[in-house]
Amino acid sequence: MRIAVIGGGPGGLYFAILMKAWQPACEITVFERNRPDDTFGFGVVFSDATLDIFERYDPESYRAITENFAYWDDIEVHFKGSVHRIGGNGFCGCSRQTLLLLLQERARALGVAMRFQSEVEPDLSAFDGYDLIVAADGINSRIREASRDHFRPEVDLRPNRFTWLGSTRELDAFSFFFRETEHGIFIAHTYQYAAGRSTWVIETDPETFVRAGLDRMDEEASARFLEGVFAEELAGHPLITNRSLWRQFPMIRSRRWVKDNVVLIGDAKGTAHFSIGAGTKLAMEDSIALFDAFRAKGTVREALASYETDRREEVERTQHAADVSLVWFEHVDRFRDMDPRQFAFGLMTRSRAITYENLRLRAPDFVAEADRMFAETVPGADVHRPRPPLFQPLALRGMTVENRAVVSPMCMYSAVDGLPGDWHMVHYGSRAIGGAGLVYTEMVCVAPEARITPGCAGLWSDAQEAAWTRIVDFAHANGKAKICLQLGHAGRKGATRLMWEGMDRPLAEGAWPIVSASPISYYPDSQVPAELDEAGMARIVGQFVEATGRAIRCGFDMLELHCAHGYLLASFLSPLTNTRTDSHGGSIANRLKFPLRVFEAMRAAWPAERPMSVRISATDWAEGGITEADSIAIARAFAEAGVDVVDVSTGQTTPQSRPVYGRMFQTPFSDAIRNEADVKTLCVGNITSADQMNTILAAGRADLVALGRPHLADPSFMLKAAAWYGVDIHQPPQYAPGKDQALRNAVRERADFEALKVAAKPKRHAKGSFGTQAAAE
Repeated sequence: MRIAVIGGGPGGLYFAILMKAWQPACEITVFERNRPDDTFGFGVVFSDATLDIFERYDPESYRAITENFAYWDDIEVHFKGSVHRIGGNGFCGCSRQTLLLLLQERARALGVAMRFQSEVEPDLSAFDGYDLIVAADGINSRIREASRDHFRPEVDLRPNRFTWLGSTRELDAFSFFFRETEHGIFIAHTYQYAAGRSTWVIETDPETFVRAGLDRMDEEASARFLEGVFAEELAGHPLITNRSLWRQFPMIRSRRWVKDNVVLIGDAKGTAHFSIGAGTKLAMEDSIALFDAFRAKGTVREALASYETDRREEVERTQHAADVSLVWFEHVDRFRDMDPRQFAFGLMTRSRAITYENLRLRAPDFVAEADRMFAETVPGADVHRPRPPLFQPLALRGMTVENRAVVSPMCMYSAVDGLPGDWHMVHYGSRAIGGAGLVYTEMVCVAPEARITPGCAGLWSDAQEAAWTRIVDFAHANGKAKICLQLGHAGRKGATRLMWEGMDRPLAEGAWPIVSASPISYYPDSQVPAELDEAGMARIVGQFVEATGRAIRCGFDMLELHCAHGYLLASFLSPLTNTRTDSHGGSIANRLKFPLRVFEAMRAAWPAERPMSVRISATDWAEGGITEADSIAIARAFAEAGVDVVDVSTGQTTPQSRPVYGRMFQTPFSDAIRNEADVKTLCVGNITSADQMNTILAAGRADLVALGRPHLADPSFMLKAAAWYGVDIHQPPQYAPGKDQALRNAVRERADFEALKVAAKPKRHAKGSFGTQAAAE
């Protein structure tokens, strides 16, 4: 087989090495535009886990690499005069030039041909005789761009500016330095990669960049300016330049990676932000995946198809973590007023790949300090032996919840003419005694025509009021959970089928008239809603107020107004569903008028000592929809009107929504609203464990955390979580005999869990003899 590798970076060289070692008869040539010892940048970073992979695939290059690596175990966060050192990480740094020379030497020894200073024409006409062409030509790939219509790359040029520099300052930890200046915040991502050499990637936001005059400085002047910014951190050492130009990071995603016998790897196919140190790692792991595909498949076509299919999920997972990480750094100003301990915890968990439990295993003292920090914000909490954040109480006006866990509002579609029945009694009763601090009802509709489906619950009649009173009384008599009533109006999403019969699909018969902000149907075959006029608005405000009065008599502890998910009030907030030209359309201030009018009328009727929340969709996940600035403005407006908590959800506004799912995928929206609008938030969305809940709370991304499906699967979810953490929470006396058993089970499970983690931890790899190692040991 004849193979051409275009691009002599680590990814291209490593693929050539693996293929040549496996199939010595292969004719492999690497074409590189630069000279053998040219390199732009300073050091590269690998984790212990990545080195484990290298050792398995090519022990020879692995040994050469690890003999030339600097090793460190700790991450340091320097912020506002504080230093937090977090161990148990396991990273290695190496000179990029050294890495390239080592891989070149290994490839040459195997018989790989290498042609340096060789410019390849992107039409690839000179490569007709090759069976496989590997495009490893980097972030500005000419091969990808020449066939742009086929590969379909999407490029998102991020706003922050960054530059790569070096220094002679030695470091014994991967260190983040945050320096506040008169111009704004500068961030340095730093690590040692050789004796007397460290990498300094410095970034800042675009406004600070301009205020500091960096847009008018050349490379040397910029370096001298940054030496002044980080004078304390550099401790007299200089910053070294090597094409250290300021740039913006391009997030690149390619729809296709393969065209005929051409395959993209590394940055040519897609990028991952430097804040998680994944660029070189991804490129070399792409090479491994491509190599594995050839070992498993018989032909080039089959191997390339397998590579693209099997590798994509892992790449996209890493890219997603990198995207979340880079957004954290873009908005670091959002967190500048945090306690340094919370700031450091947020930094460590920013990508959601590292969690509270991960950190508790690797850096227990750091997590204990985070627990103390959180307890200090809770009046009366024990700061000497603090509970984990999840089990700290929260006071909202005259109501205090026992812990931060919430049973999320979940429609049951099981009412008859709006009347909750035995199903609701069992459903809410079991969750109310299951240990959560707060239980939300499903969206309860304020009128028959306000329902989503014929099975939706309501609160417009005396019978419904009596049924809800029975449920609330049971919860209060048998548990400590507070009960929140969520009130809403379906709007244009009304008169639809039960969820399991076709969610949001129109009823075939028995439909009722529906209304919305504008006469836009949800689906093309959905009923077209009437545009709500002033008389209709006044009528609906009255319905919400009447339901609020009934909620008081039912004994609900808290009240929420549903302004999310494309229902009536959400349809006013989103520009995708509000095309009005009157005073209720256009600007966000106008679009807020009717939802605020409803809320203010409810707040006036609701007892002052009882809290209220509002659920919003912080994004529509669709072009032209609600922006981050909109969502923050919405939250601020409701907070000024008396909202105590903003329940942050997303989407479901339009069928054209394209959410980006993942673990805790809606948490960044809660984070933005909480820390920009200065209002308490409740976050939801694919949160599945007490570990994740603690992570969110300790990092200051929300004040309450709601789980839906986990509470459907296990009504006693929080009782088990309490046993896991050794926390004593209320349990009905009828179930008290199970508490000791749950605790014993949790102790055994935790021991097994910690043993498994220790066994699975990558080994600490042998390392080179750099000057910082004595300190690192």
